[in-house]
Amino acid sequence: MNLPSSMKCDTRLILALDETDGAKAKRIADEVAGLVDAIKINWPLVLSTSSQTITELSRKAPVICDFKVADIPNTTRLIVEQAVAKGASGVIVHAFVGSDSVRAAVEASKDADIFVVTEMSHPGGLEFTQPNADMLAKVAVDCGAAGVIAPATRPERIAHIRRIIGGLKILSPGVGAQGGSASDALRNGADYIIVGRAIYGAPNVRKAAEALVDEARDAVSHK
Repeated sequence: MNLPSSMKCDTRLILALDETDGAKAKRIADEVAGLVDAIKINWPLVLSTSSQTITELSRKAPVICDFKVADIPNTTRLIVEQAVAKGASGVIVHAFVGSDSVRAAVEASKDADIFVVTEMSHPGGLEFTQPNADMLAKVAVDCGAAGVIAPATRPERIAHIRRIIGGLKILSPGVGAQGGSASDALRNGADYIIVGRAIYGAPNVRKAAEALVDEARDAVSHK
């Protein structure tokens, strides 16, 4: 049975905070307060600081741990449990390791969300994830994940994945530096856009986030 996502959907914007400077990351999180539905963090920030960063950022906004977990069920369970214990509201996992591992993630997530990668947003995503995206999306549905990851760089693929997953949430990375369009992603079925460098690398972080929120709201209102 599919689990509903617990994430709010106010601005449709998720910040990918791919910084390695902990103090800077927290400043950026403060600057976008109220403008993002969640903050996505990856291994570089956690490894350059500590897992306590998850807890600290979770006090500012819901945190999605983009750990792209790809391991046997027991190890997957342990990683998800620890991320959630530190305050994560969501964890991103890979499905190519098998449905048993994805199911272990869902079972370990408690009230947090599990998001399954269906297709990567970079050019290499065409090599392995796109040819198998249908199967990976079906694993997400069958295992009760809250949602999936589908690429803003190829918005037609978002529409395709939407037809497979039904009402699960779609988080779409690749907007901004990778060339994806927030409007195109949302109009093709994404629930959220994930944006990193176009926000945290901007001269005015809050202004950049505000512009994306405005674009997102316009796109949703004209769907």
